Amino acid sequence: MEVGFIGLGLMGRPMALNLLKAGHRVHVWSRRRASMQPLLEAGATGCANAAEVAHRAPVTISMVADAPDVGQVTLGPGGVADGAKPGHVHIDMSTIAPAAAQDIAARLRERGIVALDAPVSGGEAGAIAGTLTIMVGGDEAAFGMVKPLLGAMGGSVTRIGAAGAGQVAKACNQIITGVGIAAVAEALNFAASSGVDGGRVREALLGGFAYSKILENHGQRMLERNFRPGFKAWMHQKDLRIVMEEAHRLGLALPSAAAAAQLFNAMAGSGLGDEDSVAMLKLLERMSGGPGQ
Repeated sequence: MEVGFIGLGLMGRPMALNLLKAGHRVHVWSRRRASMQPLLEAGATGCANAAEVAHRAPVTISMVADAPDVGQVTLGPGGVADGAKPGHVHIDMSTIAPAAAQDIAARLRERGIVALDAPVSGGEAGAIAGTLTIMVGGDEAAFGMVKPLLGAMGGSVTRIGAAGAGQVAKACNQIITGVGIAAVAEALNFAASSGVDGGRVREALLGGFAYSKILENHGQRMLERNFRPGFKAWMHQKDLRIVMEEAHRLGLALPSAAAAAQLFNAMAGSGLGDEDSVAMLKLLERMSGGPGQ
């Protein structure tokens, strides 16, 4: 299948590579030419802008930072809408506010383009392995048509509902993972401060009701002090900002998410924003009077 990919950063690059590995013909564009080079070397076709990508392929995918970026690459000058033919399908896999996804979908619909919001979970490791969890909102027929593309990038692909529903599911994911990372970091800092081996504590907890993927995977990374970014803390900060803005809009109490959001704010403010979310442990160590290195 001919497919275009826009945005080749930490997540987008391996996702586009997996489309190539699955046998799809991939057309790419990124604001930074250097980001395109690994894809060009792997057999992708480079384009001058997002409009050219959409002109070459009936389906385009974007993976960018936030809603303004999605709006720019889809509806701005030289964006997808400038090059797409009627019936074009655009899949945005960024994490943005549900209301923003609905607005962009409505504006693309006016241009004859069907939009799907399909944010992901799994971080860089999942993007490389092609095992991302993909949560989709939008037209059911369009979803059925592009599901093989999504399957090349994800191990779990679920249509949640109408436009914006994928982003709602991703917000729920970020609440659980954000609070979970904070909880695991608190527990391991508590163990260390008590003079107890955190590795043995984690081993014991994995066998009980405290088990979680976060304790298993992120807990191990905390113990190894492996803070190399697979999902940067500032990105989780941004995602929880979306959650809290939606909570204000809906009049919802989200006390645990609010506390986690403040901790990620503190990470960004203390210079930990470009490290992995698991560097939450370093923040809590510093707050407790430890070295936090």
